[in-house]
Amino acid sequence: MMAARIDHIETSGTFSLDGGTWEVDNNVWIVGDDSEAIVIDAAHDAGAIAEAVGGRRLAAIVSTHGHDDHIDAAPELKARTGAPVLLHPDDLMLWKQRHPDASPDGDLSDGQVITVAGTDLHVLHTPGHSPGAVCLYAPGLGTVFSGDTLFNGGPGATGRSFSDFPTIITSIRERLLTLPADTEVRTGHGPSTTIGAEAPHLEEWIARGH
Repeated sequence: MMAARIDHIETSGTFSLDGGTWEVDNNVWIVGDDSEAIVIDAAHDAGAIAEAVGGRRLAAIVSTHGHDDHIDAAPELKARTGAPVLLHPDDLMLWKQRHPDASPDGDLSDGQVITVAGTDLHVLHTPGHSPGAVCLYAPGLGTVFSGDTLFNGGPGATGRSFSDFPTIITSIRERLLTLPADTEVRTGHGPSTTIGAEAPHLEEWIARGH
């Protein structure tokens, strides 16, 4: 059996919260083989994501959190592919800001395992950037999909509604920095990093306080 692989595209659009709107580029991750796949974060451009999936069966559209730049294309991608949209229920209020007339199809929960192409992705509930933020850890691929919880250079932003700095630090310390040091961190925006590259800087982030 072919091992799962990771495909990546970058899409561009806007992020809106608390009355402001910003231009953003998002990483969209596709995990699967030649026959089936999942999409992590249906950002901005359902057409481009569907094209990257190609003829494969899309098993799920997994949302790392409910901020609109990570879910804005999810209903259209579902309409094109029939794939269910999954979101942690603690972020439903964020989802509803963007999609008041649509709901996710299923809940993500801590400890849940999503299997695609023979590869297990473990759902880690990592609140802080948002209450329902999750990361997806794939030990067989040596990678964690961190959404906006951990970036190359530190934690995700916590300056807006429904976010909390001490909470994200706890999530990173207890759920991510405990992963193997060579684990690749594939982020929601910008370049990837590794757990080992970020772990030494935890105390600096805490001292900086944001």
